Amino acid sequence: MSPENRFFNNDWDIFLKEEISKPYFIKLLNDVDKEYNDFICYPPKQQIFNAFSLTSFKNTKVLILGQDPYHNHHQAMGLAFSVNKQIALPPSLQNIYKELESDLQIKNTHGDLTSWAKSGCLLLNSILSVRQNQPLSHSNLGWQRFTDKVISILNEKKEPVIFVLWGSYARSKAKLITNKHHFIIENVHPSPLSAYRGFLGSKPFSKINAFLKLTNQEMIDFKLEE
Repeated sequence: MSPENRFFNNDWDIFLKEEISKPYFIKLLNDVDKEYNDFICYPPKQQIFNAFSLTSFKNTKVLILGQDPYHNHHQAMGLAFSVNKQIALPPSLQNIYKELESDLQIKNTHGDLTSWAKSGCLLLNSILSVRQNQPLSHSNLGWQRFTDKVISILNEKKEPVIFVLWGSYARSKAKLITNKHHFIIENVHPSPLSAYRGFLGSKPFSKINAFLKLTNQEMIDFKLEE
């Protein structure tokens, strides 16, 4: 991989032009290429930047932040918490759906969150790649520097953005969000280890749409396309 003029194929190419030309990012891409050549890694290389391709800077109304991609076969698709349609729902996504049904009475049957992305949810993992069956194995490559910059760029956006930070790792990024016109939703992670300590019953989806309505933005349709 190498950064080019149309790396993301939308306005992220403008906002991230300087960042992707920095030496650390060039090295990061080279290291990722080597990892994919030497090991089985996820998501498929062509989907690493899927979140940016599906949700432009202009269209980003909500950022839902994950940590690193699913590390089992065929799960990761470049969108935080999302899996391909034919794949069983991971436990965290099961709890997200349980809360969505309780909150908005929406019941989704598959885990492909592409339509959320197209509606304005940037489903961003802080680390964008991983070795098979080795969670956080790419945490030392430099992805966090890049995705922290993405959060900082969104912090400068004039239009209000909702930052959804689930779990202690995501919540640690709240320090990057300094403009008061944005809205932060913080809670425990939806994983089975913590969901019952406050995630279930927190009604994040109705809070998201209430804030979008308040700020005269189009609400998110959380009902997935079949």
